[in-house]
Amino acid sequence: MLSTKTVDFVEDVRDVLEKEANAILALSTTIGDDINRALEMLLSCEGRVVITGMGKSGIIGRKINATLASTGTPSLFLHPSEGLHGDLGMVTKHDVVIAISNSGETDEVLSLLPSIQKIGSRMIAIVKNTDSTLGNKSDIALSIGQAEEACPLGLAPTTSTTVTLALGDALAVALLKARKFGPSDFALFHPSGSLGRRLLMTAKDVVNTSNKNPMVSPGTTIQEALFLMTAQGLGATGVVDETNTLMGILTDGDIRRALTASQDILNSTVFDLYNPSPVIVEEHALAAEALKVMEESKVNVLPVLDELNKPIGMIHIQDLVNLGL
Repeated sequence: MLSTKTVDFVEDVRDVLEKEANAILALSTTIGDDINRALEMLLSCEGRVVITGMGKSGIIGRKINATLASTGTPSLFLHPSEGLHGDLGMVTKHDVVIAISNSGETDEVLSLLPSIQKIGSRMIAIVKNTDSTLGNKSDIALSIGQAEEACPLGLAPTTSTTVTLALGDALAVALLKARKFGPSDFALFHPSGSLGRRLLMTAKDVVNTSNKNPMVSPGTTIQEALFLMTAQGLGATGVVDETNTLMGILTDGDIRRALTASQDILNSTVFDLYNPSPVIVEEHALAAEALKVMEESKVNVLPVLDELNKPIGMIHIQDLVNLGL
């Protein structure tokens, strides 16, 4: 029979979080000149930063590699075992190797060292003890400190991997700042992400994907304009003159408000109802700016104009929402 007694894990969870947080804080107080030397080495690297590590250290290494690569530092992850069977060919004398091993005595990592030294790569170790074999054989050894593992057995890598990850993040962010890596650079490496879309996609890009550009002349009847709005699914149409220059906009809201005053409005012309001072956006404006304009102006549609004031399309706010903006 199952017990109905509720088990409270709050203290266990809190204990782990406190141990790992305290270890990171402790490391922040012991960081010294070695970190400057390591960062100078990474900044001067003419090749790539090669991250290697075995087991849990390798998993953390993969995350550090991903962070470096996405923030402007060319990098790759080298699995030690694969490195020993040919993948060391990816490493060049222009690279800097970051080797991660809590003990500093991981056999697979140490077995890479003779080849790395012959290749001529410089090496940074991330270890608990800088006097370990890996620490002594590296150009620079960064210590994560004598962190107490959160595992009650003191065996499962927990605190040590958390501190290593935090140190890797710190290195990546310091490099990012040193390179003056900005939001537009980040977006360049994340073109499919929401940040990339916010920083790279223009209003022209949006209308090119939707391909909707309803336009009517001022002499068009309201009924005809309404049919066009329905077909385009935007709830609005641009109003243009004989040169296709935008004169204004007509929305289904304009029509509904007019219908409350007269049922004969459908036979009137667009000229009687259109708004001659619509909110617009230029084609080269960022899509994020278009969204901001729409939110501030409380409109759902936005004509997009080229340099000659001619509409090239119309954005509906749902188009931007669908893009994750």
